[in-house]
Amino acid sequence: MIVIGERRDGGLSASTTEMLGGGRTIADQMGGPLEIALLGEGMEPLAQESIASGADRVYLLQNPKLTQYQPESWLKAITELICRIGPELVLIGQTSMGRDLAPRLACRLGAGLAMDCTKVEWDPDAGRVRMSRPVFGGKAVAIEVSSLKPAMATVRAKAMKARKPDASRRGEVVTVSVEIDDSVPKSRTAARVREKAEGVPLEDARVVVSGGRGIGGPEGFELLDALAGVLGGATGASRPPCDAGWVPSSRQVGLTGKMVRPDLYLAVALSGSSQHMAGCQDSKTIIAINKDPDANIFSYAHYGVVGDYRKVVPPLLMRLKEKMK
Repeated sequence: MIVIGERRDGGLSASTTEMLGGGRTIADQMGGPLEIALLGEGMEPLAQESIASGADRVYLLQNPKLTQYQPESWLKAITELICRIGPELVLIGQTSMGRDLAPRLACRLGAGLAMDCTKVEWDPDAGRVRMSRPVFGGKAVAIEVSSLKPAMATVRAKAMKARKPDASRRGEVVTVSVEIDDSVPKSRTAARVREKAEGVPLEDARVVVSGGRGIGGPEGFELLDALAGVLGGATGASRPPCDAGWVPSSRQVGLTGKMVRPDLYLAVALSGSSQHMAGCQDSKTIIAINKDPDANIFSYAHYGVVGDYRKVVPPLLMRLKEKMK
């Protein structure tokens, strides 16, 4: 099996290390090697990082035109590699790149593809990969298998667990020179604008404080920002506050937003729709604050407070600040 790797901030992306961690278990069960493809130039340090994270073999697909993601160029390079090595399973992160690349690759290979998987596992009895993904807005889970080779899956963030890097692991690094003709790319990147990030990234936060429509406006999120700051976490939101412009869309948690899996998810004045909960229901502990005792969020919460957040959060914030002194 093979993982299609991504680079972020000079290292492997979180989704890549997670797939290497989960893929290590699957590869051991299948009795085959765990491989990874890294595209672009200057990827040698990431090869060692990949091996330390669980990979047995690293393919460095080298060409300056592959350093930044470009659909047609990456598609050509990865298709040629997969046709050459013939893996049983291809894992791609459910990232903006993965959502764009995976369907193209599946079509080119004539392979079966399951998108947005929350679980990928080897079925020893059937002798094939089984993939689980949420459907109907997260209200049900579809379990899918592929009769075609290779099986392909895009994996949701936090669905797999990264392993602690082991610097003593040894693996094989294979350098592959890729020819990309100028006629291959059908589009080009005009510019890259990186959004300024402050504090802990939402998807990496151990504590997430999320607000919903009941917050009432952008001023209410200032209170949630303060609470998240004291807890060393990040502020999230359901879709209505993002659509209303109260908070940036980058803070949205849910089926059409980001998937989070923190130790603590504090849901404030949000109803708990299935679309939102699909993005946070795997949190270790969910605490809900809502003035409506019949709100759906309480069916997911481990603990709940029935009350107006304007009366509940300020004293909570005060007590936490006292504890932090």
